[in-house]
Amino acid sequence: MEQSTEQKLGIASDHGGFALKQELIPWLKERGLDVVDLGCHGLDSVDYPDLASKLTQGISNGEFARGILICGTGLGMSMAANRHLGIRAALCTSGYTARMARAHNDANVLCMGGRVVGGGLAQDIVDAFLSQDFEGGRHARRIARLDEAVTE
Repeated sequence: MEQSTEQKLGIASDHGGFALKQELIPWLKERGLDVVDLGCHGLDSVDYPDLASKLTQGISNGEFARGILICGTGLGMSMAANRHLGIRAALCTSGYTARMARAHNDANVLCMGGRVVGGGLAQDIVDAFLSQDFEGGRHARRIARLDEAVTE
């Protein structure tokens, strides 16, 4: 039986987030998630916008419902991802920010800094991001206004 998009999770990093990505993938798979690693696959320097584009294209075409992007600080990945229509990438540094990103902003991409958060904290952040639903209501109106403001 094919897994639904809701169970498929895209993940990508640049060289600065590679170690944290490699730590998170087995943990995510142990939780029963179908994780698709979009790169990078080593510590050689790569350009984060290329990896952010791979992940955002997967969300846009319906391959993934949500994704995780990791670079050194999380800033570059969040900036790159948010340039794509329909993407709401949130740089999160705590479980609380991840829950609010989902509940109030319907974030579909979680960004983290591999040089900023350790493995245990990253797991808490990812768990909060994946377990929180979007609250809708007044927040849905605001999300619609975000999408209206984006031009390609």
